Amino acid sequence: MLLLVLVLDVDARTEPVTEDPYIHLLVKLYRFLARRTEAPFNKVILKRLFMARNKRQPLSLSKLVRQVKPHGDKTAVVVGTVTDDIRLLKVPKLKVCALRFTEGARARILKNGGQVLTFDQLALRAPKGENTILLQGPRKSREAEKHFGPAPGVPGSTTKPYVRSKGRKFERARGRRASRGYKN
Repeated sequence: MLLLVLVLDVDARTEPVTEDPYIHLLVKLYRFLARRTEAPFNKVILKRLFMARNKRQPLSLSKLVRQVKPHGDKTAVVVGTVTDDIRLLKVPKLKVCALRFTEGARARILKNGGQVLTFDQLALRAPKGENTILLQGPRKSREAEKHFGPAPGVPGSTTKPYVRSKGRKFERARGRRASRGYKN
C-alpha cells in the first residue's frame, strides 16, 4: 500500500515566540481575519507577526517615503518599527500602520498632517488590506549578514572576515598580495 505523506514547511512558525501580549492579541485578530477573508494580505500580516525580531527589520522614514510616493494616498503597512531619519528634510502627509514608531518618527508624521495607525485600527479600516502597501525593512543589512557567504579568502568572495584588526599584519599575506604567492 502506498502511503502519501503531505509535508508542510516544517520550520514555519505557527505562533510567535515573543511573550509580548500585544503581539499575541494581534495574532488572534489576524488569525481570525486570515481564516474568514480570502485576502492574502491578512495571511502575510499573520506570518510576519510570527517572525523573529531580526526578521522584522526597522524601516526608516526616508525609505518609507520613497516607497510610498509612487502609490499615492495608500496606507503604508510595516510589521516592524518605523524609525526617524534626520537626513529627510521634508516629510509628506502619510498614513502609516506599524507595530512601533520611534518618538521622532511619530512626531514628524503627525506634525505634517499624517496618520499613525495600529494594526487593530487598520483591521477596522481595511479588513482585507484595501488601499494599503506592505513594506519591509532591509533584512540583509544586519552586521552579521556581512560575514555570511563563501569564505573570505575564496576568489570572487566579498564576505567580511572575522578579524581582530585591519592592520598590516592581519590577513594581508598569501592571496592578498601578488608578492606573497598569489593574488585573488
